[in-house]
Amino acid sequence: MSLNDTPRANRLHIGIFGKRNSGKSSLINAITGHKTALVSDFAGTTADPVYKSMEINPIGPCVLIDTAGFDDEGTIGELRVEKTREAAKKTDIALIVFDDDEDIDMEKEWIAEFKKENVPTIAILNKSDLIKDANSASDYIEKSIGMKPIVVSSLTKDGIKKIYTAIMRSLPEDYDAKTITGGIVNEGDTVLLVMPQNIQAPKGRLILPQVQTIRELLDRKCIVLSATVDNLDESLKSLAKPPHVIITDSQVFKSVYDKKPMESKLTSFSVLFAGYKGNIDYYARSAAAIDNLNENSRVLISEACTHAPLTEDIGREKIPMLLRKKVGQNLTIDIVSGTDFPDDLTKYDLIIHCGACMFNRKYVLSRIEKAKEQNVPMSNYGVVIAHLSGILDKIGL
Repeated sequence: MSLNDTPRANRLHIGIFGKRNSGKSSLINAITGHKTALVSDFAGTTADPVYKSMEINPIGPCVLIDTAGFDDEGTIGELRVEKTREAAKKTDIALIVFDDDEDIDMEKEWIAEFKKENVPTIAILNKSDLIKDANSASDYIEKSIGMKPIVVSSLTKDGIKKIYTAIMRSLPEDYDAKTITGGIVNEGDTVLLVMPQNIQAPKGRLILPQVQTIRELLDRKCIVLSATVDNLDESLKSLAKPPHVIITDSQVFKSVYDKKPMESKLTSFSVLFAGYKGNIDYYARSAAAIDNLNENSRVLISEACTHAPLTEDIGREKIPMLLRKKVGQNLTIDIVSGTDFPDDLTKYDLIIHCGACMFNRKYVLSRIEKAKEQNVPMSNYGVVIAHLSGILDKIGL
């Protein structure tokens, strides 16, 4: 990925769902104008979801998700359908693909589920070049689901442009309005970034939240300076006046807070991403659950990344150490990564999620809703560290 590319997690996620051989993969190829997905007459060609980052005019940067048929069967088929359901949690706009089969109960169930999750849904009748009476099939679908499908042919490309228009009309009103730095900075502000270059930072590079934050600050015409923890004092002394905002790595929250000028606002990359990807108010309220933990409690720590464990890893080492120091050494802490997020969360007294720079916001919000439904508080790395450091009420959220 180049520096000019929009990260996948920040792109509009468009999921294509339907039965096997309804033409989902052919539809993706027609939408993109490329052979993006493998096409075959054999039912069940698509196994795991395929994520393709694209720039599509007039939609812009997006991710198209080609999924396995939700009517797949057998033991392997059930696993494929589960992967399709996981992809649905990441979907911002869903395209439901129909063919001329009159049994559309499964399509109706998926549309109802997407509507329940407030995911805009577009119905598409594919293979119009092969259907004997496409108008009658379209009328039947509209009468059954209360939504008129877009009639298309992936082969001839008829109707494809209508999909672009429908997607643009389905964009949420606040789409693209969410920013990393929110209201904490203004144009022309001096922003000091405190970025420890430890074992978790890729050699010769910055971690993704730092890169994305720097890019946004530059776009917002801020004056951006950077420092490591060991030269923070010298960096502050070199400035004619204190920085308007200091953004730090959460791991050094307390030490930076102790040194920051009184007039400088303080936050962390993880806290910023808590608001950008999740629900910062809910995370802040949930952090209070830490004070009710005891040695019989159970905590789940969830990482979006699937990197190999590192020495002094914030999620696997530092946060558990801080929690056990406060609560007791017998506190039970489970750690999951990637898409391994339990369906049953009721055995946990608290969930602590990473900043989720690798996930899109829809996917993070689906996890928050799952936690809420099961009455389990859920917070975020940076928010938790700020709470444990006694400075949560003193930082910018």
